[in-house]
Amino acid sequence: MSLPKLVILAGGLGTRLSEETTLRPKPLVEIGGYPIIWHIMKFYAQFGINDFIICCGYKGEMIKSYFANYFLMTSDIMIDLSDNSINFLTRADVNWKITLVDTGLQTLTGGRIKRIADHISSDTFCLTYGDGLADVNINDLITFHKDHGGAATVTAVPSPGRFGILDLSADRRVTRFHEKPDNEMGWINAGFFVLNRKVFDYIDGDQTTWEREPLERLAADDELHAFQHTGFWKPMDTLRDKTELEQMWSD
Repeated sequence: MSLPKLVILAGGLGTRLSEETTLRPKPLVEIGGYPIIWHIMKFYAQFGINDFIICCGYKGEMIKSYFANYFLMTSDIMIDLSDNSINFLTRADVNWKITLVDTGLQTLTGGRIKRIADHISSDTFCLTYGDGLADVNINDLITFHKDHGGAATVTAVPSPGRFGILDLSADRRVTRFHEKPDNEMGWINAGFFVLNRKVFDYIDGDQTTWEREPLERLAADDELHAFQHTGFWKPMDTLRDKTELEQMWSD
């Protein structure tokens, strides 16, 4: 049985990390000398997922250039100027297939997902953000999604107090999805979704925010379930987050 593709949302402006994102898109901000999107893809590849769709937007040409030149930059090469040839002396360290799609500069998260619908041929696909790392067991996540039979699974982590809240039932259905309430703790959306093609019907167009109407409507229709994760999870929203991730890498 073939594994699902991974869709990565990588088109946002990254304004809260403007110290870095004035020069490059957020997914190319480096942790330990490697772009954070590389860390995400390496993580999924551990579970056999090697087929990626990247939703580009802000400075998307830099993401395209990074992967177009990946083999050149990571290989030993011999250049013969007498015949203008380049011979690669080592094999690629990854076996990834990467589809890079320009989903628009001002397109919101839901719209970016809608725009890559034609690149999804199977019923199920994975989705995550291009700025968050975790040690979620992807095999268990996919199995959980298949077992509950709903259209969408979101990975839920305990709230650090600054994100939207997921209300969960005893059987881990998401009964309500609501954004950033005051003084409320609970489980939050950490990304690392598994979705069925059915979710495309919940997205109206470019100006749809995935975390608003689509997830709220999926929850209302009993189609959204939560895979609860209490292990490592770290989004890179600010320079402080980047510094903390760098420290984790060096440690």
